[in-house]
Amino acid sequence: MKPVTKVIGSIALAIAGTLVAKYEPAPNINAPYWDTYGQTWTVCEGHTGDVDPKRTYTNAECRAFKLADLATAQGHVNRCLPMPKLPQIEGALIDATYNAGKPVVCGSTLQKYALANNWPAACAELSRWDKAGGRVLRGLTRRRADDRAVCEGKAVLDLWAKS
Repeated sequence: MKPVTKVIGSIALAIAGTLVAKYEPAPNINAPYWDTYGQTWTVCEGHTGDVDPKRTYTNAECRAFKLADLATAQGHVNRCLPMPKLPQIEGALIDATYNAGKPVVCGSTLQKYALANNWPAACAELSRWDKAGGRVLRGLTRRRADDRAVCEGKAVLDLWAKS
């Protein structure tokens, strides 16, 4: 990976981390809970997958989950949208993917627009990812509005100031 690409990727992860910190519970929820919308066991700051519902996780384990989940989301973003991206675009897409999953950027209309280099339309697609369990959720609508504003380059400094 080229040094410039590493720097952009690091900035993008910092932006995504700011968005995650704004919207995921703090402090960590160390005891697993059943997410009725996602229909899955969840722990810490939204970690799903390999959660044992019978144990409590440490803050260190929660931090490791968060970093690994952000890296996984970044991997999906860069595999499905392999072109160079501005760090705020990549950061917003990482957050949306971290929160809503790989389908945000892989096999979506957003992906189609991005691959056609139509970034205004791709960023606008983030607003459509505000549902869980088939219902629009106010918190997801707010989060996607922030993702979209960051993607469009309108809110990076504002979000950093609020965190």
